Amino acid sequence: MTNIAILGCGSIAHTMARTLAGMREAGEAVCLYAAASRDLRRAQEFAEQEGFVKAYGSYEEMAADPNVDLVYVASPHSHHAEHMKLCIEHGKAILCEKSFTGNAAQAREVLALAKEKNVLVAEAIWTRYMPSRKIIDDLIASGTLGELKLLTANLHYAIDHIRRIREPELAGGALLDVGVYPLNFCSMFFGNDVERIESSVKLMDTGVDESESFSFYYPDGRVAHMHAGTTCRSDRRCSICGTKGYIVVENVNNPEKITLYLTEEDHKIAHDIEIPAQISGYEYQVRACMKALEQGAIECPEMPHSETIRVMELMDELRAQWGVKYPFD
Repeated sequence: MTNIAILGCGSIAHTMARTLAGMREAGEAVCLYAAASRDLRRAQEFAEQEGFVKAYGSYEEMAADPNVDLVYVASPHSHHAEHMKLCIEHGKAILCEKSFTGNAAQAREVLALAKEKNVLVAEAIWTRYMPSRKIIDDLIASGTLGELKLLTANLHYAIDHIRRIREPELAGGALLDVGVYPLNFCSMFFGNDVERIESSVKLMDTGVDESESFSFYYPDGRVAHMHAGTTCRSDRRCSICGTKGYIVVENVNNPEKITLYLTEEDHKIAHDIEIPAQISGYEYQVRACMKALEQGAIECPEMPHSETIRVMELMDELRAQWGVKYPFD
């Protein structure tokens, strides 16, 4: 049985809690063990609502509990590094919500400490762990698409009114919250050997990015075009195009369907691939962490530490192009 604690009791924590409950109901060996907040009453309300055994009014108390096996870090990006280091110092395995940290320097520091203490740390970028990733990998490996040439991806939500999105102190902006999904989609299927990055941005009055477009150019001629933003909803579609065909993926941050088109069939659908049913999609990353814990590993192969750092480096480079800085940079 894996005793799981949640650090931070916001909306995403509720999604994870309900996912864990669904896993438990399906017979998986998970225990909704502890909820932690800086406000004890909030932690107690969360624990009662979601069925957790314990509630803590401080993260330090939760981290010190010897019965906690895995901590899901659901605090703002700006506090991820601090909270992960607290948990690592107490020997607690971590599944940390994306974006992993505020910048690459913080990511390196956290992961160096995890290596020193021999503690599992994984980034909760859920698309890395989903079955859809293998489906797309297999399509590419089969040669059905031919030689890959182009990737597109986008994600926009109407969230620019939310404080954590607006404030530099909370590592706000579109990129770390929603832009990270198109970027990870690109990283999974085109890799990180980016030769050149071109981008444009619209800033909020607070100085963080409101919306952006960015293009990655690769040494072999492949190109990826992505955009993200916080003022409206977009279609969330992404595509991978090759010399023989292309695929369209519905919903970049939780793929719902993959459609294959073959060039010689002139845009007619060759195959619709449905995604397996799921609780929420979060269960795959939890299972990956549980497996890694059983194996005594300190990282998950679905999102190795090197990939987490590289994604943070790419986002650092984009922010540098835009002049977007956080107080802790």
